[in-house]
Amino acid sequence: MAVPKRRQSKSRSAIRRAQVMKRDVPHTIPCPRCSEPKLSHRICPGCGYYRDRLVIEKPEEEQP
Repeated sequence: MAVPKRRQSKSRSAIRRAQVMKRDVPHTIPCPRCSEPKLSHRICPGCGYYRDRLVIEKPEEEQP
């Protein structure tokens, strides 16, 4: 059976363990215009603005 030659350091163990604890949910921030949650440095899916500039025009929602 294979056995390690030397003990693994605390640093190496911590580096490996850090990968397990990484966040899998993307971090969102509120849009400054419409307060809808959005990914940072991306166009807002709600209003279509990025940094106070209209990038995607959203069609007006008609109420029945």
